[in-house]
Amino acid sequence: MKLLELHIDGFGKFHDRTISFEDGINIIYGKNEAGKSTLHTFIRGMLFGIDRGRGRAAKNDTYSKFEPWENSGTYEGWLRLEKDGTVYRIERRFRKDNKSLKIINETLGREEEPTKAFMDEFLGGLNETTYNNTISIGQLKSATEDGMVGELRNYIANMNTTGNISLNISKASTFLRLQKRGLEANLIPDASREYTALLAEIRSVEAEIAAPEFENQLASYQNMRSQVKSIIENTQSERSILEEKIQDAKRILTENQFVDHASVDAYSQRAQEYYNHYRDFSAKGQKKSRKVFSILALLLSLACIGGAVYLRLTYPSDYITVVGSLGGAALVFLLIQAMIRKGIKRDMETAEQNKAFLLEILKKHLCRNRTGAYVKHTEIQDSGDTSEITVSDEAMSAFIKRMDEFSSLCDMVKQSETASHKLMEDINSLREKQNNCSEMIEKQQRTQWELEKKLEHLSNCKTQIANLKRVLAENDRIREEIAAIELAQETMTELSSSIRDSFGLYLNKEASDLVGGITGGIYDSMSIDENLNVFLNTKHKLVPIENVSSGTMDQIYLALRLAAAKLLQGDGEPFPLIFDDSFTQYDEERLRTALKWMAKAYGGQMLIFTCHKRESQILQTHQIEYNYIEI
Repeated sequence: MKLLELHIDGFGKFHDRTISFEDGINIIYGKNEAGKSTLHTFIRGMLFGIDRGRGRAAKNDTYSKFEPWENSGTYEGWLRLEKDGTVYRIERRFRKDNKSLKIINETLGREEEPTKAFMDEFLGGLNETTYNNTISIGQLKSATEDGMVGELRNYIANMNTTGNISLNISKASTFLRLQKRGLEANLIPDASREYTALLAEIRSVEAEIAAPEFENQLASYQNMRSQVKSIIENTQSERSILEEKIQDAKRILTENQFVDHASVDAYSQRAQEYYNHYRDFSAKGQKKSRKVFSILALLLSLACIGGAVYLRLTYPSDYITVVGSLGGAALVFLLIQAMIRKGIKRDMETAEQNKAFLLEILKKHLCRNRTGAYVKHTEIQDSGDTSEITVSDEAMSAFIKRMDEFSSLCDMVKQSETASHKLMEDINSLREKQNNCSEMIEKQQRTQWELEKKLEHLSNCKTQIANLKRVLAENDRIREEIAAIELAQETMTELSSSIRDSFGLYLNKEASDLVGGITGGIYDSMSIDENLNVFLNTKHKLVPIENVSSGTMDQIYLALRLAAAKLLQGDGEPFPLIFDDSFTQYDEERLRTALKWMAKAYGGQMLIFTCHKRESQILQTHQIEYNYIEI
């Protein structure tokens, strides 16, 4: 097989790009990020397709990574190749909502049906895993990847037994193991013991079902729960009405700035004290004795003044002493009269202050109706008159009565709250009783359900017992088939061991033949065990490949890759080898040796993707023909 030409309509950074390949060595040069890995991935995608991942994996999978940068609606291209003298054109569309594959036979001018059988034959049994581990040698991935050993063993097994890929030992072994497991699952060795146990269980269940009180208990609990539920609903309704009354009473008390019975009493007592003070001060201001005494003091002071004047005129010689005495007396009487008047004035002012406070209280809680009687504000609407309210015994009596109503309201709230609390306790008790009834009902129902399930199980068991004899008759035949499967498995194991030995011998020989050429004769032999662990042969011991330099390790693994590729290809047409910056770890001498050897030893096509010009320079220096492609 060789690649002839590819065309990219849209893939990664490339759009409407055509590249042609030649026989032999093709150097595809490009700087870093020029798109070499994109072309490599495009070739693999054209051969095997590209599936989009699911969930979080879809963000970083190959499909998402190489979606077209421009003209994103076009995610497709074609690849022309030649196989056994026939030219084919592979056309693929990768877009998940417009995915398609066409195989055009250009030599015969017809379209081939891309069935799995056709693709297996077309690719020579090569799948994507084998491709990635043999003919496709990616950047810094010369070492074999997970899955290569299994792929090689299976392929070799097929070729060793049938000469083609029709046999899959691994799948055959899995099929036999599943068949054996299925047959063993059909065996019923404990059928008799199961029958006895189920019969005893039947009798026990029948005895439980025969208890006459079972259904009666259930009905009794159901009736009791219904009654309790009805009582709870009625009690809750009663409590709701009571709570509404409590809230209304508290609202009235709050609106009047009362909290409890004590606040009402304090308020009433305060008003009563103001009223008593008001009456006392008013009475003091209105007493005639205080007025008479004041007038008498005034008259006495005037008489003293008059007497002093008379004595002054009558007895001029002693007037000073007499006049002084009479003047002092007059002054005393005048001071007494002034103090009396000041006291009267102070008492009247205090009385007016108390009156103003009392009027405010009385207007807040009382008003007059049309008949002039004192009533509560709530007893009349717009006809109430507070302007005519006076501080009087009648008004205070009405106020005290109003305060008594508030006190009664406080008592009602307290009593109602106590009653509501009691109702709540009753409700909680009833709910507990209801829950107990529900638990008993659930228990009874669960028991009934369990008994019904046991009866159902019993019925199934009777059906099983009826079929048990036929099952036991089949057991002998099943055991014979199991024995045959075990014999087949042993044979497959022996075959697998033989194949493994053949695989190791072949790969060791082929890789040893290649390593000398790739390393320029530095190493002429190597060994590979059954797990593809690689050792270099020296005169003294086997050296694990992990102990050599990275450059040598790369060369050895390249030899292993080429040996595996040759093994897979068999005697058929060689596949093209694809190198994607695979010689990064090679120095100039190693690279020169490897290129010269591959040009002579490998008869197929080689595609070398590189970001260096040294590959083309070496080939040119040694006059080795190659096709140069720059991207």
